[in-house]
Amino acid sequence: MTTGAAPHRTPAPGPARSTVRRPLSPLERWYWITDQVSPLHVIARARVRGPVPAGLWRRALDALQARHPLLRVAIEADPDGSRPRFVPLTGRPVPLRTAAVTGTGAAADARWQRELNERELVEPVDWSAGPLARAVVLTGHDPAAGERHDLLLTLPHCTADGTTVLSLIREWIELAAACASGPVPDVPHPVLPPLGELLPAAHRGEEGAARSREQQEADEFLMSRLRPGRVRPGTAVPFEERRTRLVHRSLDAGQVAALVRVCRREGTTVHGALAAAMVTAVARDAGAVGPGHFAIGSPVDFRGDLVPPVSPQDIGSFVATLPSVVEYRPGQSLWPLARAVTTDLARRREREEHFRAVNLFSRLCPANKAESEPVLRFMDEAGPINLCLSNIGRFAFPAAIGPWQVEGAQFVAGLSVNGQFVGAVNTSHDRLFWNFTHVEEAMSHERADRLADDCVSTVLAATRTTAQ
Repeated sequence: MTTGAAPHRTPAPGPARSTVRRPLSPLERWYWITDQVSPLHVIARARVRGPVPAGLWRRALDALQARHPLLRVAIEADPDGSRPRFVPLTGRPVPLRTAAVTGTGAAADARWQRELNERELVEPVDWSAGPLARAVVLTGHDPAAGERHDLLLTLPHCTADGTTVLSLIREWIELAAACASGPVPDVPHPVLPPLGELLPAAHRGEEGAARSREQQEADEFLMSRLRPGRVRPGTAVPFEERRTRLVHRSLDAGQVAALVRVCRREGTTVHGALAAAMVTAVARDAGAVGPGHFAIGSPVDFRGDLVPPVSPQDIGSFVATLPSVVEYRPGQSLWPLARAVTTDLARRREREEHFRAVNLFSRLCPANKAESEPVLRFMDEAGPINLCLSNIGRFAFPAAIGPWQVEGAQFVAGLSVNGQFVGAVNTSHDRLFWNFTHVEEAMSHERADRLADDCVSTVLAATRTTAQ
């Protein structure tokens, strides 16, 4: 493997000093703490086809960093790990690693997946040195199609969600096309205030705290009454030894179009259908022989609900996970289960439970890693969500940018200690990308492959049967 840019500790000419200097919000602090326990990353991937001049990806990445204040910060904390805050950096570029992909065929085509499993999902981002991002370019050659470049962009979850990383990787490619034509103007994004200052008035202060307590009590009562099934690990893995592993799947354009048509006919969303398939696969895996309840979490993007609304191009983590508890019945059609997820999620969103979930971290987030064990233990043993579907829906990603063809834009969600089996979904380039992640050793590769196959085959079988 060849190495690209110099290590990130080496000063280099780069973007201007960041203006961000503020404490992490409670939600950011929770993600930062769990990232210290085990890496918690969000990763974007896109493939660019066509020749790219030497050094262009580096110049474009520097331009991207210059535009985004949170790409020019590190995190510092008190000696005991409390009071974490973003602090500015100067002249420290986003690390860029390059590698040549040899050969052709399936192994070369899937090299980016190996890169995630061996490095990007398991190696921490150095938050104390910064910046809070790193990038990889894997360059290969197809005999028929010519040069190809798989771009990977990794950020810790405390500063990014799926929308963030996909927006950034798209902007990186667009800036590369612009840099190829000449100097790129510096158009920095505004510095956002902390999340708490963007919440609607009803979810701030004592009123927001009261709503959060009320929601917590309601969910605890629901869980105690229904006792939903969870993903059970095959092996107990200590928190700090947990590592995320990827299982990649996708639906082609025809399958996506058929799924959308059937979902509309059945009165559900695509998200509801995918979530129902994941519940079904987990229930079968658990050997369910009769009716029973299962819980699945759905991260909800609330950018548009903030005051003022936040752009998809602004860096940050703007999702909150809402639990849906639904009844699984062996042999039943997928669609009642899909409608149950869709209806429950719509009601929770209408009640603005996503903001109540955000406020929950203000009360429950520990001060530092040293004090996190009780919360981690509760989440792991009794928390309602260790099965999750993070679906950002259709994400517009051009098929051509500058002189290049672009395909395969998708994102992957790391787990840290926040779950056992998670699906990350976006639909771009007319394909639905369904990237499953699991905790290595807690779930064998064979079991994860089987679950992923069951999810996909369940959706496709229900679509075919209903469409007939």
